[in-house]
Amino acid sequence: MDRYLLFVSTACFLVAIGHTVLELRGKVFRPMRFNFAAVGLGFIFQTAFLYVRGHAVGRCPITNLFEVIIFVAWSVALFYMVVGPTYRLSLMGAFTAPLVVVLQLVALLAPIDHPHPVKVHANSWLEFHASISLVAYGAFALACIAGVMYLVQERQLKTHQIHSIFYHLPPLTVLFAAITRLLWWGFALYTVGLFSGFFVGEPLPWIQIICAVAVWVLYGLILQGRYLHWFAPKRVAALCVVGFSAALTLLWGITFTVQTHTR
Repeated sequence: MDRYLLFVSTACFLVAIGHTVLELRGKVFRPMRFNFAAVGLGFIFQTAFLYVRGHAVGRCPITNLFEVIIFVAWSVALFYMVVGPTYRLSLMGAFTAPLVVVLQLVALLAPIDHPHPVKVHANSWLEFHASISLVAYGAFALACIAGVMYLVQERQLKTHQIHSIFYHLPPLTVLFAAITRLLWWGFALYTVGLFSGFFVGEPLPWIQIICAVAVWVLYGLILQGRYLHWFAPKRVAALCVVGFSAALTLLWGITFTVQTHTR
């Protein structure tokens, strides 16, 4: 029954995508209020799903890969809502909806929603560790989107092949500022999530710890390289795409597996 909430949420994000396409085809891009309202409504239904599923499983709803993917999609929408008007009211924000739709369709269509047959008591530190790490994914995802848009615009300027979408993109300086801000948000949250893992009171798989630390080090190097001028803005944008791709491969490690934590 809770899956119907996700279908409605996905429909809201699809409406935002359709509105953006129509605006771009009409060569007048004004996504501000309508897109924000559509995404906001989709976010409300996402939150309702997480609330209902959380009550059903008796813990934070990240007990399998299906729920983890939905939680990441919710985190992306959350950052869209709070990151600020410069992001929300531009074509950058309009690219958030397609990412959320892809994530939710993958979760809904793939046979990965398998409830655990055994229920155990929730570990508050473990849930905090996993959930705050997943919220950081929302910031990393938007940094990835901004990075892609930076690379697209930079290439158009370099090759002098200017397409119509170019005129709807924010300036490179605004894009780079957004990338930096999102990287800081994501890195700070991921750091909190990473170090809270030492307080769960249960052994965590070493491969999971190593991979999580590797992602933390990667984003730390990106930020350090940005401020020490090791990397040009173009390289920072490319590394945001690489970093998020690497982080996505760790979703299996953040999933709560009852078999691992059952005594």
